[in-house]
Amino acid sequence: MSRSPPPLTPRPHRSLLGFVGAGGVASLLLLVARPGVAQPPGPATFCEAYPDAPACAAGEVSCTTCHVSAPSLNPYGTDLQAALLPGAARPLAEADFTAALPDALAAVEELDSDGDGVDNLTEILAGSSPSDGGSVPAPPDCTDEDEDGWELCGYDLDYAYKKVMLDFCGRSPVFAEREAFQAAKDREALLHETLDQCLDSEFWRGMYGRVWNLANSKIGPLQAVKSGKDVGPIPLADYDDDYAYFVWTQTEDRDVRLVLTGDTFVSASHVDGVTVYEEWNRTPNQDYELRGYDRYQAVQRSRRAGLLTHRWFLMVNTMFTAIPRTTAAQAYRAFLGLEISKLEGLYPVEGEPVDYDSRGVQTDACAQCHSTLDPLAYPFSRYEGIGGGNGESYSYNSRRLDSFTDTDGAFVAETPEAGVLFGQPVADLIEWAEVAANSDAFLRATVSDYWEMLLGEPPRATEQAEFAELVDRLGGEHAYRVEPMLHDLIDTEAYGAP
Repeated sequence: MSRSPPPLTPRPHRSLLGFVGAGGVASLLLLVARPGVAQPPGPATFCEAYPDAPACAAGEVSCTTCHVSAPSLNPYGTDLQAALLPGAARPLAEADFTAALPDALAAVEELDSDGDGVDNLTEILAGSSPSDGGSVPAPPDCTDEDEDGWELCGYDLDYAYKKVMLDFCGRSPVFAEREAFQAAKDREALLHETLDQCLDSEFWRGMYGRVWNLANSKIGPLQAVKSGKDVGPIPLADYDDDYAYFVWTQTEDRDVRLVLTGDTFVSASHVDGVTVYEEWNRTPNQDYELRGYDRYQAVQRSRRAGLLTHRWFLMVNTMFTAIPRTTAAQAYRAFLGLEISKLEGLYPVEGEPVDYDSRGVQTDACAQCHSTLDPLAYPFSRYEGIGGGNGESYSYNSRRLDSFTDTDGAFVAETPEAGVLFGQPVADLIEWAEVAANSDAFLRATVSDYWEMLLGEPPRATEQAEFAELVDRLGGEHAYRVEPMLHDLIDTEAYGAP
């Protein structure tokens, strides 16, 4: 991939676009054979037909290209379905679907599926959505300045400077700072010096700062069951451990993969108004002696996998369940950006689901998702939630499922610990975390977290090339360090163009 920045072009007003690109993988589905039946080659075939489409910059398109939500089709998907081997018996075989899809795509190019006055092909190549009447191609020209003096047709350094100060330091530059920036001989260098200073600010990295709050959707705080500081009425676990660990992995020169693979913990405290993060590695017994039952971390070091094995994560997700599907789905969603309920990241495993716990997952309505979800969940099944079967909640227990045979049937004890992630067999949760942390999905989800925080929405179709470059460099020359990636991000047109 080229390291040169993309050309600066006029940017359309930020509106909802149909190609929401930050989570696409090979199994995002184009479901046009019949409702509920997946045809995995669809996204790849679409991008083979339109390799220059902005939505294909990351390799494949999202399922929202054709769907409102699976299996419901949007206007473009409806037209495409009608053009796909009309009159042929459904469901189509995968080979027939793949062979016929290019002709069906060509057949609907001249249609205006969303009725906005622009044909589908023009919208696809311009990066707007052929299924959303409110999404149209960018105008061919723009006015260079608005009433605030910003350059609207490309990257504006003054705008980027003010935005960096607001986003990372939490304040606008004062008049003297703006004058100094405008007078600087190397304004690009000063912009990045400013970012470095702001990355050390309490607003960015401090307790309850922006990075701390970036973890909200991953941790899911609930004060009613919190232990430690600000204890709730039913203290079960302290999520402050999780927040501190998350910020620690995202800052300074640390490898962000530690969020899933680390085997230590982190505490956060204020010293003279500055948050100090301190890594620690007590054994469960040592932590119990120091902090007591309500707060101690119960997983021994050899079985730790970053936030996936923190006490709060096991308590709030696994709770009382034998096969922790909710836990696996949350890990998939929070750290890999893939939502199984939206048919994202489906990698069906042959012979699955087995239905070890008699939950009816083999029915037609359930099997498609559970053939991916259940193998994802097996490696989590030896970690206790609330009320551990060995008397130790929130710990690792190789015989954990024996305690569920009375409620879930004798077969539940046969559930394997080995599972499958992205089609790759994993022996346990440690391997699960390693495969996850080294995946493209993890890179994309990490960049997406910061992109959406700083820009307020997922990457537009026209911004996919810039987004893909950030992803590529985070896993390449930046060696999984977030702060160098943020330096790249503030250089993008998406960030620096008003």
